[in-house]
Order: sequence, then structure tokens, then C-alpha cells
Amino acid sequence: MRGLSTIERDAVDKAHAAPMLAEVEAWAAVNSGTRNLAGLATMAGLLGDAFASLPGKIMLVDPEPVDSVGSDGVVSPIEHGKHLHLVVRPDAPVRMLFTGHMDTVYPVDHMFQSLRWQDDGTLNGPGVADMKGGLSVMHAALRAVEASPHAARIGYDVVINSDEETGSFSSAPLLARAAHGKVAALTYEPALADGTLAGARGGTGNFSIIVHGRSAHAGRNPDDGRNAIVAAADIAVQLSKVRGPTLAVNPARIEGGGPNNVVPDLAILRINFRPANLDEIARAQSHIDSVVAAVAAAHDVRIEVHGRFNRPPKPIDAGAARLFALVKASGGDLGLDIAWKATGGVCDGNNIAAAGVPVVDTMGVRGGAIHSTDEFMIPDSLPERAALSAVTILRIAEGRL
Repeated sequence: MRGLSTIERDAVDKAHAAPMLAEVEAWAAVNSGTRNLAGLATMAGLLGDAFASLPGKIMLVDPEPVDSVGSDGVVSPIEHGKHLHLVVRPDAPVRMLFTGHMDTVYPVDHMFQSLRWQDDGTLNGPGVADMKGGLSVMHAALRAVEASPHAARIGYDVVINSDEETGSFSSAPLLARAAHGKVAALTYEPALADGTLAGARGGTGNFSIIVHGRSAHAGRNPDDGRNAIVAAADIAVQLSKVRGPTLAVNPARIEGGGPNNVVPDLAILRINFRPANLDEIARAQSHIDSVVAAVAAAHDVRIEVHGRFNRPPKPIDAGAARLFALVKASGGDLGLDIAWKATGGVCDGNNIAAAGVPVVDTMGVRGGAIHSTDEFMIPDSLPERAALSAVTILRIAEGRL
């Protein structure tokens, strides 16, 4: 740590001393699956209590309305938990954004509900890496910064949403507002077990395409029917043809139909697109529009398209490259070799980059096997990553970005 200033060394010491493991164990014991509203409310309360140690104003923000297409083709609102928003020194000369999510992929009735220490010293448990460990890293780093003489130079927003795992549809407007005017952002998704960060990310779009056909007897008068399953399958096949090196297309499921002797009059196609750049979003949207129109005419069916490209691609532009370089240099002074690589996954870093703010979105703990019952966190990475964030933030406060 020879390259650290006295102020940075003091912040590192304070970050190392934070009770992060106890926080992770307490927070991971609460089931906060995205649809578990009671669990999310409990988690929001715990986070509110913890982040109240920081100055500023804490708010619980109501989710924006979001609709969902059911397996019956009915479009109805879907409930989400509230989002935590902390605003600190909004008039400071340097302003940053820090984001994380309180939800996990494990519903309230999932078998994976408890913590277990493994023989290799890692902690196995729901959300320990993704991202209750990351939330604790963020909390410790910000507390260390607040104890620094440089604290007054930097203002920031903290947004911890309740729906990241399902696309941040109800929190996207809040993220966009919070990103406005910020010089940089850090998001606390987990790094890989070896510490590698996510660099460039592709985008994503999820669609539910509802096909309304006409029922008829499959034996007596099939020609009077309009088979919604066949039309949906036709859409799936035609849309899959647009995929290429910079656009992945995944028709994931077709729902609908009924007895074998009835021509099905309803089908819902669920399909995901992963564009590598903005041009591919435009190409995919054009293809969706043309295929839907052609299939509707060819099969004499009515089609509704629900969904959108909710997370644009996140390239490493000049601003992001400077931020990554600063994180790497900060890590180097801490004895950490910081590397990054492109990934096909998406997160709120996509939303932040779309707002024009440089972001490093894997500042959380080192861990792995996320979204599975093997999810684990490396405990030693808690103080390590809190120190990395604290030093990075202090250097941004000094204007070194």
C-alpha cells in the first residue's frame, strides 16, 4: 500500500474494521425474492437502519407501475417493493451515484434459505454474493469516506432497488433521475471469484407476444379455426433468423393451447433479445414489427406485442475507460491486480451508462455460482473490496478522474 496517502490509509483502516460479515449474515437470513413483498419490506427496513449512519435524507420510493402478461394473455399490473434512495450533499462540487439491489432470485418458497460455511472457507447462502455482500461493501466504503477530511468535497445518491433481478422495470426512472449530473457511478454486483470485473455488457429486451386466433373443432371444421400456436411458432422461427454475432435471440417459451381436438385460439410467445450495440436494437425492433405484421396477415390472427429493450448495451467508452483505469490504479496501490472482461450479462450498470454516466458495476464481493443453490461469497473480499471502493471514491473526490 505504498502508493496510498495518509488520508487513504486511514479510510482503508476504517473500511477494514467495519462489521461487514455480520451485516451479510443478517441480511442474507431475510428472504427478499423479487416477488416477496413482505421480505423486501423487512430488508428495506434493515438497510434503512444501516444507511442511516450516513448523513443525508433517506426515502423509500414507491415503484413505478409495471404490467405483466399472464399465461392467459391477460395484461395486469404486477406489484413491486419500494426502493431505497439516500441523497447526501446534493450541492457538493463532485457528485457520484452508488447503486445496488435488495432483491434476490430466490422466492419465499425456494429450498435455498439458509447459510452454510463450506470447507474452503467460503460462505454459501442466498444472496451472499448477489448482492447482500456488495451492499455491505458499499456501506462500509461510504462510512470510511464520511470519516475522511475529503467528505465535504463529494455528494452522492445511493439507490438500492427491489427489482433488479427482474429487469428494474419499476426502478428504471429512479435510476435515471439519480444518475443525472453525476461524474461517475459504482454498482455493487459481485466480481468473479478471482476478482475480475465486468467490462462491456450487451443489452437485453424481453417480449411477450400474444397471438389471438380462432377456436374450432380439430376434426369437424379445422379450416374454420386460426391456430394461435402455429402462428406463434412461425413468429419464433422467423425472429430467430435475425440472430448473429452481435445479436442473440432466444425464443424461450410458448404458452397456450388446450385439448387435442380444439384448434387453439390463444398463444403467448416469450422471447429474449441480447443486442451488442444500439444498431442491433433498431434492427431487432424493425424485424419484430415486420414479422408480426407478416404473420398476422398470413395466419389471419390478431397479435399484440408487449415488452421493450429495457437495458441498452454498455460499451467501454472514453469516460468508462478512465473510470476503469482509476479503479485499476487504486487497486494496484492496495496490492490488487484489477482486470475486467466483457460479459453477456446485464445489470443496472446498463441503465446508468445509458444515462451518460461512466460506471463500474462489479465493485461488490468476490464470489460465484450466483442464481443457484451453490452461490458463495469469499469473506476476505469484504474488507478488500470496501478498501478498493473507499480509495476510488476519495480519488474521485480529489478530481483525479
